Amino acid sequence: MSAEALSSPSAATPPPPPPSAEPRPAATTKHLPPWVALGGFLLTLVAGCINAVGLLGLGHQAITHLTGTITILGTNFAYDNMPGALNALCVIFFFFVGCAISGFTIRGRTVKLGRRYGFILAGESCLLFVAVWFLNRGSIVGDYLASTACGMQNGMATTYSGAIVRTSHMTGIVTDLGVALGQFLRGLPVEWIRVRLLASLLAGFTFGGIAGALLYRLVHYNALLVPAAICGACGGLYMLKKHLDREKKKRWAARRKLIAERRQSKRGKA
Repeated sequence: MSAEALSSPSAATPPPPPPSAEPRPAATTKHLPPWVALGGFLLTLVAGCINAVGLLGLGHQAITHLTGTITILGTNFAYDNMPGALNALCVIFFFFVGCAISGFTIRGRTVKLGRRYGFILAGESCLLFVAVWFLNRGSIVGDYLASTACGMQNGMATTYSGAIVRTSHMTGIVTDLGVALGQFLRGLPVEWIRVRLLASLLAGFTFGGIAGALLYRLVHYNALLVPAAICGACGGLYMLKKHLDREKKKRWAARRKLIAERRQSKRGKA
């Protein structure tokens, strides 16, 4: 082989194959389980109601998320309002504690029946009931208990169909819905299962805000009794379902064991 052939790039390496046109993936249209949609709707309804009460009564600040609270913390420091800054810092801290409790209890990130959601919902319910008692007596402890309850719910953040599901604030949900609309207008595939889920969450938070404002006007801080009752009912029903599922599995296991023993006995007699 000549030196020219060895030094020639075309001779040394073959030309790359032309890029193949990959088929565009089809849009996802899987079925959304009713328990996921209903559970998400109820949790966002609870969060919207709590947030409305927080904006109208609890220092006129949102307590289901911390963006505004952290801003309040900074502005209070800037204007040398140490009591206000300390209060905002406590709200942030107790929200953080609630998230930690949720993470310790659930130990999972994907929506899945069987996780310990019931304990978190029951705990949130208890905290809200106690918070109402303190708030009706003018104690700031009620603010911190409500913040802990919201942190516990926000700590239940999970993923479903690739979407991060947080039920206590809507920024990410509105963002994902806007991105999905842009993709649809562009002609790109859209995961409609995510769109339906996110839309149900947004609707729940909106209706919760309306309900919370109306209830606060009628019964003041006792408005929090409604989300407390919803959380308690959801938590109790979830734990009951888990118990019934476990009992059903035990019965099936016992039945399979009995069938296996009978077959073994027949083989022994034969």
